[in-house]
Amino acid sequence: MLSDLRLVHGVFNAIVMLFFLYQGRLGFRIRRDRGTGAPLPVPVIKRHRRMGPVLAILGGLGFLAGLTLVLLDTGNVLEYPLHFIAGLTIVVLLIATYKISRDIKGPDSPFRTPHFVLGVAILCLYLVNVMIGIGALL
Repeated sequence: MLSDLRLVHGVFNAIVMLFFLYQGRLGFRIRRDRGTGAPLPVPVIKRHRRMGPVLAILGGLGFLAGLTLVLLDTGNVLEYPLHFIAGLTIVVLLIATYKISRDIKGPDSPFRTPHFVLGVAILCLYLVNVMIGIGALL
């Protein structure tokens, strides 16, 4: 039963990662258009703003689900230390990115670049964590 739930956890977080890649693509398009002076893609901006908080919550829920599964299975949250640390770091970065996004006001906001950097870090860590998770499943 727990091995099935571990697989569900992995599939869920892989899907969340794909949504984050899409979210990053939207953010990169907004950033590119803003940099070139092209008209802002308002529907893309709205989609990016709508999806961000939802994805942050889903990322946190995926981490908590994995944490719960490891606790039920082994009783030791550090059974997979790299996976745990990468997941915890992703959650911290998600919270930081969300908080920074709330401070972005106007086209010349100094918070845009930190938001972008944290977003790229989240994407990279998700890819690494999925690979670590696959290793833990196998």
